[in-house]
Amino acid sequence: MLQYIRSAVFIAQMYVAMPIVGLLFAPWALFSRRGAYAACKTYSRYVFWTARWMVGIRCEVRGTPPEGEALIAAKHQSFLDIMMIFTALPAGKFIMKKEILMTPIIGQYARRLNCVAVDRGKRGAAIEKMVADVKAGRTEPGQLIIYSQGTRVPPGIRMPYKVGTGILYEQLAQPCVPVATNVGVLWPKRGILRKPGVAVVEFLPVIEPGLSRDDFMQHLEKSVEARSDALMAEAGFRANG
Repeated sequence: MLQYIRSAVFIAQMYVAMPIVGLLFAPWALFSRRGAYAACKTYSRYVFWTARWMVGIRCEVRGTPPEGEALIAAKHQSFLDIMMIFTALPAGKFIMKKEILMTPIIGQYARRLNCVAVDRGKRGAAIEKMVADVKAGRTEPGQLIIYSQGTRVPPGIRMPYKVGTGILYEQLAQPCVPVATNVGVLWPKRGILRKPGVAVVEFLPVIEPGLSRDDFMQHLEKSVEARSDALMAEAGFRANG
C-alpha cells in the first residue's frame, strides 16, 4: 500500500512539474532549438531524480549513444524510456503519432525539436509522408528515434516490427543503433504502481548501412528482443509459461 501511495504522489508531482519547466524555458525555446533541448532534458533529469528517491527507480544507460547522425530503432515500453533515450542523445528527435502534437506542452516542444508526426491510420500514405518529412528535416543533423513496433509493448507481449523502420534504414543510408530496455517491468504502460529497481536502456552494436530490408529487420528484431528479454529478467520479470 505504501508503494502505491508513493507512486501516486510521484506521478502527480511529475505532471505538475511539466508545465512549470515548459513555461520557464519557453522564452529561450522560442528563439533557440537549444532551449527546447535544454527544457526537455532538464525535465527528464528532474523525473529521474524524483523517481529514485520517491519510488526507488534508478535510471541507467548502457552502451554507447551515437554522437553523429543515426537512426535509433528502440523498444518502447513506457514514458520513461522516451526520456532516457532522449536525454542520452545529443540531438534526438522522435517519429511520433500526430495526436501527440496536439497535447499541451509536449506538442509545442515536439514541434520545436522538429519531431516527425505520423498518421498511423493511413498505412502506406503515412510511410511515404514520414520518409518525405524525415528527408526534409535532414538539414539539421541529429539522431532520429523510431519505435519499431509502433507502440508501447508491455513485458512478455510479442508484437511485430513494422516495416517503416526498414524503409527509413534503406532511404537514409545511415547507421542504425538498436536500443533495448526493461523499463516496463518497473514503470508499466498503464496503472499507478511504480516498482523499485534499475531501469535500463541499452544502446546495442551499430547496424551499418547496406543490408537488405529483410535482413536488417530480422537482425534488428532478434538483437532488440533478445537483449530486452535479458534486461527484463535482470529486473525480476518472469514470462508466463
